[in-house]
Amino acid sequence: MSSSAASHHQVPALLLAAGRGERMRPLTDTTPKPLLPVQGQPLLQWHLAALQEAGVEQVVINTAWLGAQISDHFLGVFGLQRLMDKRKQLSISYSREGVDFGGALETAGGIARALPQLGPVFWLAAGDVFAPDFVFDSAAVAAFEASHHMAHLWLVPNPAHNPRGDFGLSVDGLALNLPADDPAPRYTYSTIALLRAELFAAPWCDIPPGNPSGIKAPLAPLLRRAMDNGRVSAQLYTGRWTDVGTPERLAELNSFSSNAP
Repeated sequence: MSSSAASHHQVPALLLAAGRGERMRPLTDTTPKPLLPVQGQPLLQWHLAALQEAGVEQVVINTAWLGAQISDHFLGVFGLQRLMDKRKQLSISYSREGVDFGGALETAGGIARALPQLGPVFWLAAGDVFAPDFVFDSAAVAAFEASHHMAHLWLVPNPAHNPRGDFGLSVDGLALNLPADDPAPRYTYSTIALLRAELFAAPWCDIPPGNPSGIKAPLAPLLRRAMDNGRVSAQLYTGRWTDVGTPERLAELNSFSSNAP
């Protein structure tokens, strides 16, 4: 564990794994996308291993499509690791949107549903993103908790499938909700963030606490609302990053691994 990770406390993490993975069909007809193998292990396991290494002790995974496969798999993998190495415990629980509501609740709806299992500040990452170099650094948690921001986003250089990007980035580290005709550079949201639970309450969000009715809602409108009030910070991440959204991207990642010296 890094010295920075050892010097600060960690917070829980929410990993998003509820989507159907339509663009990955037929691979996702029988296997949830987060369990597709990437360079020798299930895609979601890369995040879980990184969180465990960073000292995160509690992870919530939201599930819907073929969710039982996800919980069955990681019960064995990380249950065994808890017994083998008590210095790095990782407790995994689930927000079962498929069981409770028959399908995924989109990002903000799913986060609101999982909030009772999380704390006032938590990590967020999508289970279909490959970012093997990312460190869930507890020093970043400390800096975020000391700020007045509702969210801190990691942005990446725009991939070919998202050339216009999502958000701007100011010189003083604020994420910017730029107008469509603004020529300033935009970057792509990596799906990795630190968030405050307050973002999912008034005035930013109108979903009732715990989302008992299973309201479906995207995250971007909440982030843009907070950006317009100067309450979202960001930084550029330049490590390896792939949105594993198509069979071609998955094959490319695995081909790179098999051809590596």
